[in-house]
Amino acid sequence: MLYAEEAVLEDDVILDMFFARQEPAISETKRKYGRRLHRTAMNILHISEDAEECVSDTLLKAWNVIPPERPDKFGAFLAKIARNLSINKWRAKNTAKRGGGEVNLILSELEECVTPSGRPEEEYQAALTTKAINNFLGTMSRQARVAFVLRYFHGESIKAIGERFQMSESKVKSILFRARKKLGAHLEKEGVAI
Repeated sequence: MLYAEEAVLEDDVILDMFFARQEPAISETKRKYGRRLHRTAMNILHISEDAEECVSDTLLKAWNVIPPERPDKFGAFLAKIARNLSINKWRAKNTAKRGGGEVNLILSELEECVTPSGRPEEEYQAALTTKAINNFLGTMSRQARVAFVLRYFHGESIKAIGERFQMSESKVKSILFRARKKLGAHLEKEGVAI
């Protein structure tokens, strides 16, 4: 796995390549976002080959949905695909051995705030939940918001977040605990089923 550090194209140019069905769109996307996608997948899967497979699957999925989709935030769009594919791959590998692990811990930490959806009739509720969470994230301090997103979207470990912000693991746990409690109260106030 090698991701170049050379000049990269702007998202609009890459998206235009997708719309023109030009295959270099895939390599340019990997050049620009490959490391971030791989890290997100690694945080969940912990196996480099599986993470690389998720990066490839993410690029394929992007190829299949663009067009007609034209995401406003291309990097976030790709990260969401990679995260979902990684979680699905992790769940498939771990259905037989329901045990510990960082992903189980991350999902259980959020369980008290957000009811997981999955059935088609819950899609509307999921959209409301997403909007409410995004609104909530906008009310947080930058540090708390980044820690929350790193933990619950990108699957970063408590230790890695602590190192990033040069704080103890207990301080990170405290920030995330308070954020989850506030999120639960916010979702309840917004009328989102929790």
